[in-house]
Amino acid sequence: MKIIEIREVTKPIQSAIRNAYIDFSRMTLSLVAVVTDVMREGQRVVGYGFNSNGRYGQGSLIRERFVPRIMEAKPQALLEDAGGNLDPHKIWKCMMSNEKPGGHGERSVAVGTIDMALWDAVAKIAGKPLFRLLAERYGDGKVNKRIFVYAAGGYYYPGKDTETLKREMKSYTDRGYSVVKMKIGGAPLEEDVRRIEAVLSVLGPDQRLAVDANGRFDLQTAIEYGDALSSYNLFWYEEAGDPLDYVLQTELARHYPGPMATGENLFSMQDVRNLIRYGGMRPEIDWLQFDCALSYGLVEYLRTLAMLREHGWSPSRCIPHGGHQMSLNIAAGLGLGGNESYPDLFQPYGGFPDGVNVESGFITLPELVGIGFEGKADLYREMKALAS
Repeated sequence: MKIIEIREVTKPIQSAIRNAYIDFSRMTLSLVAVVTDVMREGQRVVGYGFNSNGRYGQGSLIRERFVPRIMEAKPQALLEDAGGNLDPHKIWKCMMSNEKPGGHGERSVAVGTIDMALWDAVAKIAGKPLFRLLAERYGDGKVNKRIFVYAAGGYYYPGKDTETLKREMKSYTDRGYSVVKMKIGGAPLEEDVRRIEAVLSVLGPDQRLAVDANGRFDLQTAIEYGDALSSYNLFWYEEAGDPLDYVLQTELARHYPGPMATGENLFSMQDVRNLIRYGGMRPEIDWLQFDCALSYGLVEYLRTLAMLREHGWSPSRCIPHGGHQMSLNIAAGLGLGGNESYPDLFQPYGGFPDGVNVESGFITLPELVGIGFEGKADLYREMKALAS
């Protein structure tokens, strides 16, 4: 058993939208195929992966550093000790050879993209959905296929007024979502308050709103927004300040009593540990949003979950950023609290397998081998073209 080839292509996912910090007019991602010599049902096993939106494609890093290390290794050194499958932990160690500690920036995205494709291949070789394989190897063997999802949107773009924003959010609740999320911080506070109240006016009694500042605020502004938001019973107030400003996060927690969320821009277990140690996060009400596709993959995510347990956090407080099927599998297999979803954005890479609908804020994962990409026709066309 061996990896024959690893292919990468950089794909556009550009959009006219913007959040409080960046626009997405030139956004890209890397799509990766890990081609193995294993045959299943007459077809060669190929694992697929891609990185989440918000970070760009990592083609040069993938092609120049991480793929050569894998392909230059002895095939046997990349297998489980029993030799029955690829070993993502050994391959991760191989990718990270000759890399200094720290520097958790773009390389974490490159490694996370390849890691996703490896786990897809491993589950396919095992003939199981990835969520079942994860529950058996790293969980208690139990799977919860019914996963909470929320609809992320509410971006700024030219000509978008409050009526357009209301129609957008109403379209999400009409599709079964019970929690919707909108951007703040890209307009003055008074305007953002009007936008928030406009969205709240179209939500029902069992529907909630989350807001996301994308790290825009200094401490004073974060507190001013927190004071204005505190009367709205929001699902959460997300990433008020720079993701590494743990003092800001701690001080904001003293002023804002409601749930807060952060973590999508932390890319290693060590950075997450510092957030938990020094960021004032409250395990009984706050939410963590680490995205394996941006943070060295599932191998590192397993380390992060182990560290969280040691510090009294349940995996159920994790709702990953990114809206991809890899995190859905982790949620089902390892007991996360849910997953982000982008119903109308960044397609075909986000979303669920065809025929999977949102009901009262939850989806039910089908029994698809691997991550389940083959169940989403528009996405699988892109993947199959890379592997062909």
